[in-house]
Amino acid sequence: MIDNDAQLAYGIFWALYAVSFVVFFYMMSRLFRVLPIYGLRTLLQAVLVVVLLTPVESIDVSGWWVPAWLYGGYELILGDADASGKAIMNLGIATLVMLLVWLLDLVRYRLVKR
Repeated sequence: MIDNDAQLAYGIFWALYAVSFVVFFYMMSRLFRVLPIYGLRTLLQAVLVVVLLTPVESIDVSGWWVPAWLYGGYELILGDADASGKAIMNLGIATLVMLLVWLLDLVRYRLVKR
C-alpha cells in the first residue's frame, strides 16, 4: 500500500509537470510562429502534446500514471520490453487520435479561410 507521503509526492509531480508543460508549450508555440505554413505549425504542436502528455499506467503501482515517454524510455534502458511496449502502444494510440484531430483542424482552417 502506498502511504500518504508518496501520494502527496505523486500529486505534486503531476501539478509541476502540468505547469511545466503549459510554459514549455507556450514557448514552443511562440517559436513555431516563424514557420509560414499553418499545417506544419499545428503538426509540431500536436507532436508536443502527444509526446509529453500521453500517460501509461505503472506496472509496479496500480492507479499511478506516468508520462509514457519517461516510463517507456526508462523501461527500455532497463531491458523490460513488455513495459516499454505498453508505453509505445499508448504513444501510438495517442498519435492516431491526435492525427485525426490535426486533420479535422486543417479542414476547419480551410473552410474558415474561404
